[in-house]
Amino acid sequence: MVTDRHAHAMTYTDADAVRHYEKALDSLLFFRGEVSAEAGAVLDASPRSAMGNVFHAYLGLLGTEETDAAGAATAFEAYRRDVPVADLTPRERMHVEAASSWLDGDMHRAGRVLAELVVAHPKDALALAVGHQIDFFTGDATLLRDRIGGALSAWDQDDPHYGLLQGMYAFGLEEAGHYTQAEHVGLQAVERNARDVWGIHAVVHAYEMQGRHEDGIRYLDARADDWSTGNYLNVHNWWHYALYVLETGRTEKVLAVYDAAVHHDDSGGAAMELLDAASLLWRLYLVGADTGNRWPVLAEAWDRRHDGAYYAFNDIHAVMAYVGAERIADAERLIRDREAWLRDAGPGLSNVPMTAEIGLPVSRALVAYGQRRYADAVDLLLPLRRRLHTFGGSHAQRDALQKTLVEAALHARRHDLARTLLSERISLRPRCPYDQKAWARLVQRTSAFA
Repeated sequence: MVTDRHAHAMTYTDADAVRHYEKALDSLLFFRGEVSAEAGAVLDASPRSAMGNVFHAYLGLLGTEETDAAGAATAFEAYRRDVPVADLTPRERMHVEAASSWLDGDMHRAGRVLAELVVAHPKDALALAVGHQIDFFTGDATLLRDRIGGALSAWDQDDPHYGLLQGMYAFGLEEAGHYTQAEHVGLQAVERNARDVWGIHAVVHAYEMQGRHEDGIRYLDARADDWSTGNYLNVHNWWHYALYVLETGRTEKVLAVYDAAVHHDDSGGAAMELLDAASLLWRLYLVGADTGNRWPVLAEAWDRRHDGAYYAFNDIHAVMAYVGAERIADAERLIRDREAWLRDAGPGLSNVPMTAEIGLPVSRALVAYGQRRYADAVDLLLPLRRRLHTFGGSHAQRDALQKTLVEAALHARRHDLARTLLSERISLRPRCPYDQKAWARLVQRTSAFA
């Protein structure tokens, strides 16, 4: 039987298909656009390839796009009808189980199956990469760190993929709070592969969480040729660049980055890009910055998607866009739609608790904030602030919601709460300009009411 480069058997896969599989895997790890074509070439060469069909299914899921996932589910069901699972190796069966679970809406179970898989097969880079993204989508910082860390010792450090695993591990370290180690490992990863955009992204997160915004700008400027174009992560890394610039107070520069790289006339409308756009404009909204006509344009882009209830993390960013554009009725319509979906949703869907416990109360809080019902926004967000990770994303992404709570507390004159929230933030990131400015506003307001 033909094997991949790490000696994993590849059922119903000829040598030409394996070559395309390896190229597809490289493209996935580097976030290159060629991944779709190479994955398709695997199936062109070997239509019944177990790993080729699994890879194709994962690609339909990794973008958190409902329509892509539906298409992948249809194709994978046809594959499963054609190829009995008994024909596959134990490793391939576990991949089929993981892909099937995710296609059925249970991301958490898919992640557990892949975690079990890499105990026996720690050099399965596809299992590690997909499991890592599931940990990101479910906000599990411990697994983001330990899923990769638990496999690293099985890898030869001369392996071409070792540095890419370091980049993943660096991001896990950062999300788990090990910022110095994350920076160190991330820099090592990028030293091995200059275009490891996930490794670059990990370093950027480490700087963000330490409030080292000028360091982040210098790092991204120095490596602009490696990350700023030609990969699926470039918009997100431009978003990070804009966050750094926002902390320096250069609003016009932030808007220039938004227009050039985050959202513009040629943007494709992918959910992951639109949520970055909404998150960036929302931060400007919180500080009262003039963003021109950008909110209505972005809200219309979300509206064109006609998204159903698929991933609550995406939903709250659509609500941000509707609130920012003063389309409160559309935000409330989305909320009602998700409430109705919950009443009929079956068990085992990861998005059910994500929506019920986090997505809906956050969405209601955003609407309340937009309607200047600041006390209501505080009451909705405060019980969630230590549980927001359970509906996915990174600390940096979810910080837009933490800042919304701070701003709502300030507007609602909940001064003791605002002091506590800001004291927590400043104690962790004393160099963060936003926190210092918010503290100054608090001091000014409390002095005025003394």
